[in-house]
Order: sequence, then C-alpha cells, then structure tokens
Amino acid sequence: MAQGKTKGLKAKVASGGRKKSGTMSKGKRDIPPKNVHHVRERQTKKQLSSRINNNIEKQMVNAASSGKLTIMKNKGELEAGKGKK
Repeated sequence: MAQGKTKGLKAKVASGGRKKSGTMSKGKRDIPPKNVHHVRERQTKKQLSSRINNNIEKQMVNAASSGKLTIMKNKGELEAGKGKK
C-alpha cells in the first residue's frame, strides 16, 4: 500500500445544494405560534393537559395510599406539600 500523498487526486468541491448549518437534533420541530389565535389555543391546550395530569396524579395517590407499603405519597403528605410552595 502506498503511503503518503498521491499526485493525481484533487479535492472534490461540493456543487450547490443546501449547506448544513450545525447539527440538527432528532425529533419533532416545535415552532412557537405567532398568530394571536394560535397562541391562545396553545395556551389553553397546555393548561388543560396540566389539569388532566394533576387530576390523574390525585386519583393515583387516592388509589395507592390505602395500603401501608406504598411508594407514592399519602393524601395528607400530598396536600401538606402544596401549602409549602
């Protein structure tokens, strides 16, 4: 095998096309809305999903706090923790 530079090769130049600017992360692109209607719609969707998640969390605590050996916090601990914030 030849070692060192070879005489006949030249560097290839990329012709046109789209240039890559940095590295893009994988996954969904999330672009914030600019239209006032869409901003309000997104805000209400976020509030609704937050309320749903909190409600599910409370239901899970109620269901799991009945036994002595639980990983989740009991109802009393959950309500006492919210007053500290």
